[in-house]
Formats: sequence, structure tokens, C-alpha cells
Amino acid sequence: MSVIDELLAHNRAYVSAHGQLVMATAPRRALAVLTCMDSRLDLFGALGLELGDAHLVRNAGGLATDDALRSLMISQRLLGTRSVMVVHHTRCGLEGLDESRVLDDVAAATGARPGFTLGAFVDVNQDVRDTLGALRASSFLDSTDIRGFVFDVDDGSLREVI
Repeated sequence: MSVIDELLAHNRAYVSAHGQLVMATAPRRALAVLTCMDSRLDLFGALGLELGDAHLVRNAGGLATDDALRSLMISQRLLGTRSVMVVHHTRCGLEGLDESRVLDDVAAATGARPGFTLGAFVDVNQDVRDTLGALRASSFLDSTDIRGFVFDVDDGSLREVI
């Protein structure tokens, strides 16, 4: 049985125990979180969020990519979120990555160089600041309540980046 088959079996058990849940489309806490795709980040547990509380926008590095901006714009303009948390983390796979080498390797293996950057960085605090700057500079977002944090994957703590 593949891992996907195992997950589908889990879903069938979930559905039978879940019952009917009717939740509003807009998140209860009017919050969106831009964060990394890293599987070590349990933001529901770490922040005390419940299902339906917040939008989570995830990508490698928690970057303010065009698609992340699109999702945040929809979250704010169509679904009423007002606050945005940026959550990056310690020991990220992009930290210290030689981006040029990886892109060269991909080009060599596939015959095409990706047209996007990977988002490698050296300093996680500066990376959070850069993401905050990109979000605040976007004319598509309400930038009045955007704050950034670093999540420690080893102890679960959250530290604000000013």
C-alpha cells in the first residue's frame, strides 16, 4: 500500500467520525499566515489555531512570490482578513543554499533552467524583513497589520523580527 493509499484510508475514517461541519468561508480570526512548506511547522498547534481560524499560505521559504501575493490579496479583499503573519523558521533548507549550483544542476538534468528563483538566504532575520518589505510595498494588500516571526523548529518557540 502506498503512502497515498494510507492517507485515503485515513480520510475515510475521518469522514465517518467527522460529521457535518458548516463553517464560514472567511476565517474567524481575520488572519492570514504566510509561511514555509516545511513539514516541521505545526502552526495550528503552536499558535492555538482551530480549523476555520486563519488562511495559511505556504511555499518553500514562505516567500512573497506572485502567487503568495495573489492568495493574500484574495484573502484580504474577498474574504476579510486584516492581519498577516509572516513565519519563517530555523534550519530552513533554503538557508545557505547555493542557488546557482542547484539551478545549474536542474538545467543539466532537464535541459531547461527554471525561470524562477529559489529564495536562498543567509540570515533568517533579514529574510523575514525582506518578505515583510515586499508585502508592505504591494499596492494590492492592506499593509497596516503585517508582522514577521521566526519559528524555532527545535523548541517550538516564536520570536518576532522587528
